[in-house]
Amino acid sequence: MVTRSPVRSAPAAGPARTRLPWWALALPTLAFLSLLLLILHPAHAQATSTEASALGALFDRIGGLLARVSG
Repeated sequence: MVTRSPVRSAPAAGPARTRLPWWALALPTLAFLSLLLLILHPAHAQATSTEASALGALFDRIGGLLARVSG
């Protein structure tokens, strides 16, 4: 027995209506504006010194360890 699948003869008329959640536009806009502010005011984007931060000291130790292992 042969069964046939239904075939649409024409696409649906009219524009497709989709609704985006509020964050789908808000988050990219917020990211763009924050990057734009960093470009306009680069003084606010300064990094902390690596000697003062614990994270910087950790990265220095990891870098020294990798240098000893590879060299």
